[in-house]
Amino acid sequence: MKINKLILLFVTTLLAFSCTNDEDNNFNGSELIEPETIQASFSYTVSPTDPYVIQLENTTNGTVQYKSYWDFGLGEGTVIDEAGLDEVRYNEVGDYTVKLYAIYDGVTTVESKVIKVDENGVCPDGLCGSTSNTSLKDAATTFSVGTITRSSWLSAGGKYTDIIKEQFNNLTSEYEMKMNVMYPSQGSYDFSAADAIVDFAVANDINVHGHALIWHNATPSWVEGFSGTDAEFETMVKDYITTTVTRYKGKVRSWDVVNEAIDDGSGNPLRNSIFKQKMGNDYIKKCFQFARDADPDALLFYNDYNMASSSGKRTAMLAIVDGLGDLIDGVGAQMHISYNGPSASQIEATANAIVAKGKKVHFSELDIRANPDGNLTSLTSERSSLQQAKYKEVVEIYNAIPSENKFALTVWGIRDNKSWLIDFWGNPEWPLLFDDDYNKKPAYYGFLEGL
Repeated sequence: MKINKLILLFVTTLLAFSCTNDEDNNFNGSELIEPETIQASFSYTVSPTDPYVIQLENTTNGTVQYKSYWDFGLGEGTVIDEAGLDEVRYNEVGDYTVKLYAIYDGVTTVESKVIKVDENGVCPDGLCGSTSNTSLKDAATTFSVGTITRSSWLSAGGKYTDIIKEQFNNLTSEYEMKMNVMYPSQGSYDFSAADAIVDFAVANDINVHGHALIWHNATPSWVEGFSGTDAEFETMVKDYITTTVTRYKGKVRSWDVVNEAIDDGSGNPLRNSIFKQKMGNDYIKKCFQFARDADPDALLFYNDYNMASSSGKRTAMLAIVDGLGDLIDGVGAQMHISYNGPSASQIEATANAIVAKGKKVHFSELDIRANPDGNLTSLTSERSSLQQAKYKEVVEIYNAIPSENKFALTVWGIRDNKSWLIDFWGNPEWPLLFDDDYNKKPAYYGFLEGL
């Protein structure tokens, strides 16, 4: 061993000397290759023939030869990992921590998972008891559970619509019930996509939440460049809201009348949208009045983002609520959040502020980023567990709201690969309850655990 160390030291010295004396400092055209790192990873499934047996698969990635060992959590120490699946039986009720150790180049990494076993065997996804097979809508007995959709997704049918009918009882159009789609040119409406969504919901006994009548980012170009007088502009907006809300009277339970009207700048004033410019600072109240007159039975909401993380925006929202009085029934607090924030206390502060005003609370656009820093290329077990815990936290907070102030908790999508966040941030992301193949993720069970 001493000779080997001397040889290694000699070779290393020669290499260093060669590098420092290379004139163009590019190592004679060679590139430095970063040493490979190995991170232990594994997955497991419950045996289809024995509910007390799990099948373990080593999913550690790497092109180098490494050694790996299992600790099955049975108090019997470690065993070497052999090729193929490893099967382990757990005969007693309890929690067992399974660990996989991967060793390469003197470095050991480990991944661990807790296997929960009850009187019926291994608990799928760690969730024991009858709730493991309970749908989201059935588990949430005091509020609606919603998701978003598109008319094309509904027409495609298949697994997608099966999950909607099985799991959700509230449906929001992702973008096809906004002004630029429903009113593309002056005097000419196009309700084809909205009709398809509403008809599907009605046929399947699912509530519809209309999103959103007025939004600065979904304003048709002809409205932005409106050439008439301010009075004519207001008449046009009244006609649009009245026509739309009346069309779906008795079919659409609720509407986001105005969406994201608060600016993010200092003091959080109203955005200087075309609606504010043409209709004045009280345009929001006018729009709510138009909607109320068109359907007195519909629940009317104001919807906005970042109210948990920004106390200033929350204060501005409360001022809008005060100004609307009985015209507004509730507030949509968007929940585009991350596994590591905002905090539970910040989310609670938003819900409590809305409840204090006597309004309904809608956690309206829930997704939880697992990769906010863009440092993951795949969803790790650790990050998945943290995401699961955050979903549980959010649902626990919502579930604690007084019954009369509950409305719905809407998840902004079904499966990860269709999330808007991927294009918006440009990072790999897995923010939803189902994976790309419609399999339930730990996040799904976090939602159930929150109930």
